[in-house]
Amino acid sequence: MTGTARLAGLPPIIPDRCTLLVLGSLPGRASLAAAQYYGHPRNQFWRLMEVVTGESLVGQDYPLRLARLGARGIGLWDVIASARRGSSLDGDIREAAPNPLAPLVARLPDLRAVACNGALSARGAARALQGHDLPIIALPSSSPAHTLDLAAKADAWRALADHVLPPG
Repeated sequence: MTGTARLAGLPPIIPDRCTLLVLGSLPGRASLAAAQYYGHPRNQFWRLMEVVTGESLVGQDYPLRLARLGARGIGLWDVIASARRGSSLDGDIREAAPNPLAPLVARLPDLRAVACNGALSARGAARALQGHDLPIIALPSSSPAHTLDLAAKADAWRALADHVLPPG
């Protein structure tokens, strides 16, 4: 993968009272170009978060989506800070540098669980958060490349609702 530019991820989005941290692997090219988590129009993340929160998110603009997640105590980040990547597929990630998850988690007193969007994220979170007494929930990827149908993904993601703040 020589010659492939090193890509840097997005900064964490952490609400004042974070009860659930959702971790991805590393944003794909469309998300990085838009400077938005889950910015690819075919990514199912926002539809899955509608299931978790019971709120309409897909039709909202990005700042409002983030505000709604924040109001429910949901933070966003990734396990990888930067890497070389030939495509947006996780399987193409090379020379990954991890994000400092343990220090972040240590300063989130209300955190109830860490949710991992996909297998790579779950492996990275388990490694980085080893020894922390915190549930790590591995979820099917919201990526359109993960071919599990939306209903099956939603069944798994629905479990996150127990870790978010009530609407209000």
